[in-house]
Parts: sequence; structure tokens; C-alpha cells
Amino acid sequence: MKRSLIAAAGIAAASALVLGGCAAQPAEPEGPVTITYSNFISAGGNEENLAAIVEAFEAENPNITVEVETLPYGDYFTALQTDLAAGTIADVVDTDFGFFQTLADSGALAPLEIANPEAYRESLVDAYSRDGVSYGLPSSFSAVVLYYNADLFDQAGLEYPTADWTWEDEQAAAEAITALGDGIWGSHQPVSFFEYYKVLAQNGESFLNDDRTAVAFNTPGGIEAAEWLVNKSGTVMPTIEQGQGTPDFDTNLFVEGKLGMLHTGIWVFGAVADVPFTWDIAVEPGNTQQASGVFSNAVGVSATSENVEAATLFAEFLTSSQTMVDVRLESGWELPPISDESQLAVYLTKDNPANRQAVFDSLDGIAIQPIVATGQQEMQDIMNEELIEAQAGRKSVADALASAEERINAVIGG
Repeated sequence: MKRSLIAAAGIAAASALVLGGCAAQPAEPEGPVTITYSNFISAGGNEENLAAIVEAFEAENPNITVEVETLPYGDYFTALQTDLAAGTIADVVDTDFGFFQTLADSGALAPLEIANPEAYRESLVDAYSRDGVSYGLPSSFSAVVLYYNADLFDQAGLEYPTADWTWEDEQAAAEAITALGDGIWGSHQPVSFFEYYKVLAQNGESFLNDDRTAVAFNTPGGIEAAEWLVNKSGTVMPTIEQGQGTPDFDTNLFVEGKLGMLHTGIWVFGAVADVPFTWDIAVEPGNTQQASGVFSNAVGVSATSENVEAATLFAEFLTSSQTMVDVRLESGWELPPISDESQLAVYLTKDNPANRQAVFDSLDGIAIQPIVATGQQEMQDIMNEELIEAQAGRKSVADALASAEERINAVIGG
């Protein structure tokens, strides 16, 4: 799916935000207040960066104190659902695009009136709006790219990946690098829902039908896309029995110099920054078209907060202030969701990886996460289960997709 489709979905978002909100524009409270912020975005290495932003906010708003709770991404949403059920949700909460739908549908989020909607990329602002009213503010965006070990490419006598690579190019390089032996593998790509909807788009196919009431992937093109993922296992990528699919297995394999190519997000820059070999990134190869995984996170304000205005002030500072921009760009954290691309120019001047332009080139073709009205998590879980069945050889790819089609349609109402 193309970037323009995201933009089309966000027509007139900024003006609608100004007109649609029902709350007064937030102002600093007259007396001291304390707000709580529950987050996952800083977990795993960016805690100090978040602390710098919070400190700057409190300096500008001396009547507001922010208490921060940080949870790993893997635990965060379970904790958030528990808080929702118990009525103990924090004043400001992180969310990703998928869970935002659940939060907005449940009425857990307050409508937001923000001071400067033009500061954000319009398509990202609109992604977290309902009927022209903002219920969340984008806090970052990131892209999935193709990492490659240039030393292994040199050993195999290969040219480095380029933006016009296709699946065929990647497959040929992966086979040549795997042939180097000594426990070296050519390419790693997770076999999962999140990779499958992306490779479907790379093959000109869709996960859902137009009205999102049934799946649309059980087609020859959909089977070809699933085979692209599944057939890497045991040929150019380790099997499940060899550790594939366990947490950080792929990143660790790359860091150890035993992996030629790695499909993952730009959030891994820090983890591979000091490896003792030359590495770089490229736009992920497509088949019939380019389509990259692009993710965004956001923050929302609890509808039950006793300090909605103070919480909204913090949410806007956290997502659009100059402090946030400086901290994110300096640290190499996920990219800020700002509309002023001139500020992002400094990102391209930083080293390691050298081809940071690939991050922005990835935005030219975007695979958007499929979202359904009900049964989102069940849909994702079923897809993961069926793909793993195929990867493990317990089902053919065709049988796994047929089973996934039947099970998912029963869940989402098709």
C-alpha cells in the first residue's frame, strides 16, 4: 500500500482537529498537580532520553510534576488492559496504532485540543483521530529496513543491496552467503502476522477485503507471499529448532557476524552500532512493488483523568517540542513525527549506518497494518499460529492459509 493512501486517509486532519475538539485549549494549572505517564517507548535503552524530555517539560511548567512508569513492550499492553479494567489507567498512556483502536472504541481516551497541530505530519495525526477529533498524538515513527553485513557480502563476492532490489535479488544473495558455511546464514525475516501483511503488499496483495470484514489473502499471490517467508526457514535462515523466533535471536545472530541480511526496524541501530564489521541498510526488497513496514506510536490522555489539561500539555510537549526533536535525533531514537522535514536533515548527516536516506525512501511505499473492528488480537494470533504450522512443516502453506482464512473470518465477522 502506498504512502499516498495514508495521506488520503488524513485529508483535512489538522483543521478538523482545531474545530472538532470539545475541550478548552490546555493551560498550565494555577496550583501544583501531579500527572502519571505509563510508557513503553523508552524501555530498553531510552529511559534517560525520556527523562531529559520530562525534565525539560517540568522546567517549563513548574506547577506540573510527571511521574513516569516504564514497562517492556512485551508486558505493557497486558498491564494497560488490567489498568483499564480496574479504573487505574495513568493520566497519559502510550499506545501503538493497533491498540489505539481498542482504546478509542472503549471510550478510554479524552478528546484533545492541541495548540499546534501543524507541527505534526498530517497523516500521522489523522491516524489517531476519529471523525475529525484527535484522541491521540503521534510520538514517533519508524521504518523496517534491510540491514546487511558488508563484510559477508565482500566474502561472497556480491554487490551490496540497493533500493531497486527484488525478492529474487535477496534470495540469490542469501544463498551465496549461506554457502560460505561456518554457521553463517544468508537472511533472517520473522515468520509472523506483521511480516506477512507486509510481504502481501510487496506482492500486490491485501490482507483484508475493502470493507475489512473478511480476509483477502488466500489467493495465488497470497500463497506466494507466505512461501517467501516460510521457505527461508532451514534454507537461508535457521529453523525454529535452531532458535529462530526466540527473542532477539535475529539481532544477536547479526551482531555475532553470522547473518548476511536482517529485516528489522531502525530501533536496532543502537544494538548493532559497535559491531566489529561494516554494515549498512537498504530499502526492503519487494516483488511486484516496494512496500515497507512503517510503525508509529502515540500517547493518549485518559478520559477519567482529573487533570486532562495538564496531561494534554505534557502529551503535546512529549510529541512535538523542540526538546523532543533534539533528543530523538541526537540519540538515534525513533524519528519524531514532525512536519518540518528540514529539522530531520541532521538525521542524514550522522554515521552508522551511512545510508540513512533508506529510512525516508522506505516511506515511498508503505504497508499499513490491517485493522478490524473486532477481534484484532485474535486475528493476529491466528495468523501467527498458522504460519508457524507451515514453517514447522506440519501443514502446507496452502492448507495453513485456508485454515487461517476460515478461523479469522469467524472472528472478524466475515
